[in-house]
Amino acid sequence: MSADTRNWAPGDELPPLEVPITRTLIVAGAVASRDYQDVHHDAELAKAKGSPDVFMNILTTNGLVGRYITDHFGPYAVLRKVAIRLGAPNYPGDTMVLTGKVTSVGEGTAQIAVVGANGIGKHVTGTVTVGLPDAREGDAS
Repeated sequence: MSADTRNWAPGDELPPLEVPITRTLIVAGAVASRDYQDVHHDAELAKAKGSPDVFMNILTTNGLVGRYITDHFGPYAVLRKVAIRLGAPNYPGDTMVLTGKVTSVGEGTAQIAVVGANGIGKHVTGTVTVGLPDAREGDAS
């Protein structure tokens, strides 16, 4: 995806991103982040611990939030800070919809409020500070 290099202002909204939550995504994300907690890969053990199924770990969610921002702002955007909090779990078979709204713009940066909601509520809420790419040079500030 190409970078959106327009001038940003507080209140501007990013287009939503729908992420299908598959069992493969949950397990692969846990393994890739070296999170071997059974609730992220073994449905029977997750159920024994009171969960209806395996659920996504925070590191996978963090990666998806980062992807959402960099897919929108382009490959030269730099994630300066990602601060997220988890809420409703992401279970297989659901869809998480990420949305974002610019809350402030500074010298070469923007802060975006991000929400990822699924069928049972808000899975993730937080803020991301991103270094914006310079349209003339392709460099992030």
